[in-house]
Amino acid sequence: MRVLAGDLKGQRLETAAGSATRPTGDRVRIACLDTLMPFLGRGPFLDLFAGAGAVGIEALSRGAPDAVFVEVGAPALRALRDNIDRLGLQARARVVRDDAARAVDALARADERFAVVFLDPPYASPRGADALAAVATGAVLAPTAIVVVQHSTKSPPSPSPGVLTLWKASRFGETTLTFFRAAA
Repeated sequence: MRVLAGDLKGQRLETAAGSATRPTGDRVRIACLDTLMPFLGRGPFLDLFAGAGAVGIEALSRGAPDAVFVEVGAPALRALRDNIDRLGLQARARVVRDDAARAVDALARADERFAVVFLDPPYASPRGADALAAVATGAVLAPTAIVVVQHSTKSPPSPSPGVLTLWKASRFGETTLTFFRAAA
């Protein structure tokens, strides 16, 4: 896997060994980040269920000022930290080892706000709904933030969670990206 565009284009990304994570494919990552381009420079990027960090690193490569990566799995954390270190992103990237919903609550208590939030939870896990509910309270969202959920096409998120409004959805076979907007 490689960074697909931006300042780090072509740089190799490590992935976690095993089947505990499902890296976002190139086609889905390109479509997601192309859609997010106008919003990336507006503020920090939050990558929940980050895995090896491909989406958040791509966001940094394309202009996000900084990013917080939340991951709980040890193999994915090793790959994520290796990618950040090898690409020289230590000053712009922070790794949080925690459950995504708990991490969102902690970030909210620390008054951190994000312009873009990306969630890529395990498809068969209820953890994704919990994390989206935590994000949808609005406590970690900058005004007009964009929230993207990558999910199984067969299991879409609620069309209007919390303070979020459905913007659009893009389908890629078994995977769909659902984009939400937060209020101003």
